[in-house]
Amino acid sequence: MGNYDEDTAFLGQKGPFFIILFFLLNGVYISTGLHSFYIVFVGASPSHHCRIADGNLSEEWMKASIPNEIVNGKLQPSQCWRYSLETVRKLSAQGYSPLEVNLTDITLETCVDGWSYSTEIYHSTIVSEWDLVCDSEWRVPFASSTLYMGYLLGSLVSGQLSDRFGRRKVFFMSLAAEALVILAQSFSNSWLLFCVLYFFVGTFQISVYITAFVLGNEVLSESLRVSFTSLGASLHYCFGYMLLPWMAFAVRDWRSLLRVLSGLTVVFIPLWWLIPESPRWLLSQGRVLESEAIVREAAKKNKVSAPEVIFIQSEVQEAASQNSKYSLLDVLWTRDIRKTTFLCLLLWIAINIGYFGLSLNTTNLSGDPFLNCFLSAVTEMPAYIVSLLLLKSCPRRPVLSAFLIIGGGFLLLLQLIPESQHTLALVLEMAGKFGLTISFTVVYIYTAELYPTVLRNLGMGLCSSAARIGSITAPYIIFLGTFNKYLPYILMGSLTIASSIANMFLPETFRKVLPETLEQMQKCKRFIRRDNHTLEEGEGTVIVKEEKM
Repeated sequence: MGNYDEDTAFLGQKGPFFIILFFLLNGVYISTGLHSFYIVFVGASPSHHCRIADGNLSEEWMKASIPNEIVNGKLQPSQCWRYSLETVRKLSAQGYSPLEVNLTDITLETCVDGWSYSTEIYHSTIVSEWDLVCDSEWRVPFASSTLYMGYLLGSLVSGQLSDRFGRRKVFFMSLAAEALVILAQSFSNSWLLFCVLYFFVGTFQISVYITAFVLGNEVLSESLRVSFTSLGASLHYCFGYMLLPWMAFAVRDWRSLLRVLSGLTVVFIPLWWLIPESPRWLLSQGRVLESEAIVREAAKKNKVSAPEVIFIQSEVQEAASQNSKYSLLDVLWTRDIRKTTFLCLLLWIAINIGYFGLSLNTTNLSGDPFLNCFLSAVTEMPAYIVSLLLLKSCPRRPVLSAFLIIGGGFLLLLQLIPESQHTLALVLEMAGKFGLTISFTVVYIYTAELYPTVLRNLGMGLCSSAARIGSITAPYIIFLGTFNKYLPYILMGSLTIASSIANMFLPETFRKVLPETLEQMQKCKRFIRRDNHTLEEGEGTVIVKEEKM
């Protein structure tokens, strides 16, 4: 089989077929942006305190029944304790007022009658419905992490399924399944069922993202393919992310919000009749006539003439039979590949912890949670544009290290900001998100350039799986803020800066020919001192120089 791009060059670069497909695929990414962070609002914790189930107490005694405690340097009503209700009843019956009693002498008890929740911001969340507070507070980050556990399964399975059954089938089956599971999730009658369904939401959501990405890469023309992979998908995902807080603002009941999100996903299913199967995949399966039929339809829409024979069947079969098979073990087989893989895994885990941690933390910030989430999404827009410009003209390694340091540095600075400076703290957190978003984009391209063609898909798959470990961990990092509000920032900032140091040991790939084989893969940098010589290895070269005495 000849080069696919050369065989289909007669289609041109920007005909109606490619432009329509470009916008249809990008449109689907709006739904993935809507679904990625709805747990921020569905799992938000409203202001709450112990319920005082006694209608005979005066309003004064009911308020006094909740002790005050210091949280992050602020005095506020306790969310998990109350004064013994039996003692309070006796004191009230004896005619005492709260001002005449030393309340601190009264025994404390837990919220045995449940909690009262504020409905000022959220009418209903899974926290207020199933009392996921105090001793059950850990269930909220666990629920968040189940989405990313689903990401892990979907990342591992979707590629194999789309290779076997086709990109288009897996894409639309995942899209329909995601809509159904989100709808089912809105009818959950327990926290456990919610988590199980959220796991499958993650599985199908990442499958939609990956298969749409692959489909765009394989069907779009070369010029639109670059725009789609580098900017189009990211910006439309971000657009969906930006819409989410406004939808949550309008629909403040968690069940209703999920039903609206499910309904919006169904809108994309009729695209089945507009988005074709990948001709490249059909060729890889030896289905030459079907592939040619799609290409001829594209030629008709682009108003160009197709040759009588586009693909030669014997060459297709010969090329397919010559494909070498590699396994995951090959990504770890030699010492140099292991080093590259290990450093890439560290980068992906650290960046994902920071990115998803900050994205999930927006409702914990001071100010309006809906506006904070919107600002967090808006921050990504310029980050994607800047990263595209930098990737075109700057070396990968220093750019990645610089923005890892910038992102981590701003997070570490947050602990130095006075409590009263809410706006400055928000600006620093958004600046940290900006740096991590650029790092997220750069590391994806950088990793793809490091691995040779024969291992690129496997290497990227392994790194993507490691990234899920980072995203699964992120909710628990944010949960540590219940003990100390600055602890998540210190951990995320330190880990991000540490990963920037690890990044400096990777080879540079800017304006280097992409490696095709294992032998062409560049080696990591290292410095080893031996006797009076310094052995310096990097960029695939070895230089031995005499050390001056």
